[in-house]
Amino acid sequence: MDYATTMKLLAIGLYVAILLGIGFAASKKIHDIRDYFASGKNLGFFNVAFSARATGESAWLLLGLTGMGYAFGVKAFWVVVGEMIGVGGAWIFMAHRFKRLTDRYDSITVPDYLESRLRDSGNGLRLIAAGALIVFVPIYAGAQVFATGTAFHAFLGWNHYVGAAAGFGVVMLYITQGGFTAVVWSDVFQGSLMVIGLIALPIVALNHAGGLDAITSTLTAIDPDLLRLHGPGTDGPGSGGWTLGTIVSIFGLAAVGIGFWGSPQVFVRYISMKNTGQILPGTLTALTWTLLADSGAVLVGVFGRAIYTLPELGGNSDNVLPEMSLQILPAFFAGGFIAMVLSAIMSTIDSLLVVAASAGVRDYWQKTRRPDMSDERLMELSRKVTIGLSLISFIVGIGIMAYDKENGVFWTILFGWSGIAATFCPTMILSLYWSGLTARGAKFAMVAGFFAVPFFKFGAPVFLPSIGLESWAARLGELDDVLLPSFLIGFLVAVVISSFDKKGRERLQGIEAELQDART
Repeated sequence: MDYATTMKLLAIGLYVAILLGIGFAASKKIHDIRDYFASGKNLGFFNVAFSARATGESAWLLLGLTGMGYAFGVKAFWVVVGEMIGVGGAWIFMAHRFKRLTDRYDSITVPDYLESRLRDSGNGLRLIAAGALIVFVPIYAGAQVFATGTAFHAFLGWNHYVGAAAGFGVVMLYITQGGFTAVVWSDVFQGSLMVIGLIALPIVALNHAGGLDAITSTLTAIDPDLLRLHGPGTDGPGSGGWTLGTIVSIFGLAAVGIGFWGSPQVFVRYISMKNTGQILPGTLTALTWTLLADSGAVLVGVFGRAIYTLPELGGNSDNVLPEMSLQILPAFFAGGFIAMVLSAIMSTIDSLLVVAASAGVRDYWQKTRRPDMSDERLMELSRKVTIGLSLISFIVGIGIMAYDKENGVFWTILFGWSGIAATFCPTMILSLYWSGLTARGAKFAMVAGFFAVPFFKFGAPVFLPSIGLESWAARLGELDDVLLPSFLIGFLVAVVISSFDKKGRERLQGIEAELQDART
């Protein structure tokens, strides 16, 4: 083993040791199911903000968004705009109301909240929510497994499958012992690594390339549209421009931020806050982190386009951050960037698994089958379910590696993110702002959003041309993401069904007063 490899492995070993130490320390804080799934609702703003941001980003930030910066140039900054709107909107317009209501209802999961807020007594809403999480979380987490294998292969030359197994094994070790507390503490550590690395690497790359003038000259020679917000065209250098297709594509890129307006893996962080006084400083912390980390990721890709040709990246723009860190940083710090990529991946996997486990154990088993089960038995079952979901996610990730390597990390992960967001976000927004939302409207909306994502991703490109709507299919393809149309369908369904649900509205006695109280 050469010196460089030894240094990289030393950095990774230190990172893993810290994570396992966090898991062990967090396990001492777990006394009941409330601690396991919501840290006893006693977290401060810094922990919540860093945990929410680390969870919300995942491997798409380090591998996907950097790769998008390489491919699209500064057009990728529209993703940053969407993220700022999404993160800011969630903290400013939703977190306070949501925290007040979840404290009022004594909720420890998002389905807990929805059932209480919508006065659903038949467990149907809870089961739909839990089912959606159990389906989409393994897909989303499986995409992270795929990214783990990609990271180890790019940095160390390991076999994809060995790298995926090693990374996922670490997650299972600390999450099953420390639960949500381990997730949050590890997110703070991992989120710090991510933001520091994404600030530092563009600065180092800029110096390595000879300064900003050298970067812009090289990019202009490649394609001047890489430096324009509309981005490059598809017909060669200089073919970009402001067209309807470009505008639709930009809306699609910015729409990624919608997912922050109700995704359970993010909103459970608001439940875990000790009080609403944490929201303002949490907002400022989260927005600062987002601006720095996301902008840094785009700049890594943009600068990388001026430094490396696509063949030098193995034909995959997602490799720009691994290649850059390996080429221009000392070996130990390159190992730190391996840890940083793993941080982005693991901080999302662990959160997803805790949310999915809470759906299976709390929202299905305890609430619908065994309400008398003790906390000790519930925690034991929670660990078993977490391990089971971990294995399913690992199998899904291996399947993605075997059959879908051609799709970039950004798009693979975005499909799972979109599925969770389209299922929950319309209902979550309306539940906080419209007293007329009924349980039936929410159920139909969640089912519609759930199925709209695979339809727009796989069905519409085939179905629409078959009925003579080729132009619609083309516009959908230009959108670059299926979240926006899926979200709109879910939102519309919720409003329409609730408006005609007279019995459902009759059950919402007193809800206007509760919403008014949550606004103050």
